[in-house]
Amino acid sequence: MATLANFPDYSLYANAFGFLRQPLVFQPQGFDADVVITGVPFDMATTGRSGSRMGPGAIRQASINLAWEGKCWPWDFSLTKEIKIADCGDLVFNCGDAAQMCERLEAHASSLLAEGKTLLTFGGDHFVTLPLLRAYAKQFGEIALIHFDAHTDTYDMGSQYDHGTMFYHAPNEGLIDPYSSIQIGIRTEHGYTLGYQVVDATKANDWPVNKIVDTIKNRVGNHPVYLTFDIDCLDPAYAPGTGTPVCGGLSTAKILQVIRALQCINLIGMDVVEVAPAYDHAELTSLAAATIATDLLHVWAVNHKKAQCGLN
Repeated sequence: MATLANFPDYSLYANAFGFLRQPLVFQPQGFDADVVITGVPFDMATTGRSGSRMGPGAIRQASINLAWEGKCWPWDFSLTKEIKIADCGDLVFNCGDAAQMCERLEAHASSLLAEGKTLLTFGGDHFVTLPLLRAYAKQFGEIALIHFDAHTDTYDMGSQYDHGTMFYHAPNEGLIDPYSSIQIGIRTEHGYTLGYQVVDATKANDWPVNKIVDTIKNRVGNHPVYLTFDIDCLDPAYAPGTGTPVCGGLSTAKILQVIRALQCINLIGMDVVEVAPAYDHAELTSLAAATIATDLLHVWAVNHKKAQCGLN
């Protein structure tokens, strides 16, 4: 008898549930997975246009355009044959309760990290990175940060929940070492760096890819590294669907070259945030985010072969 299982779906539009068609596992604790994908539909910390709460679903939908390839170009291996990925859906929290979101996201991440898993998280606005860093710091101690963004998010003003303050609070809480951390693509005021190295958008656009990559690797060294990617690092021509777009950003092609070259760093966690599909056009932003996330998974898979990379 014919069943749905007899006909694997390779279409570019159908059955867009888990990211890259990976299994939905709503209780990932104890499940056999290397990387757990979590959506955080939260945008209460947004200072500009809201709507990034819809980001996780849009990224999953766009990922179907990438799932049909056995090997995603330009990688020479099949991602799902190299590592085990599970999508646990979206974090559940009471609508309007930012404190509960923080508590639940930190607890969720902590439980998975304690099992030796890592996380790829989809925002939501960029504030969701702060509770994630709290969980990671409990597991790994002070870590290095690779931060792609148009904004430094090191501002000391604003409310307790503000997507422009996470990387001011994080070093003050002892979560990250700014002197081993780097920000790429910045094109807003950044005179007060708190010790972060800043490669602003002018430099990032002018420099060749290898110079950007070498600068990142020299900065983070062998430290445990968390990578956070705010989609507004891309120029609005490539990613219009975001809450606080800033002209003069990087192209999708250059960013992908940079990310793909971040092999053999001690990558322990990652997120892609600030996709707001209501402002998108033809899924440009969602597809860019899904592609960046897919490449991050490939990089993590390579880096997970610690002997090959010489990592401890």
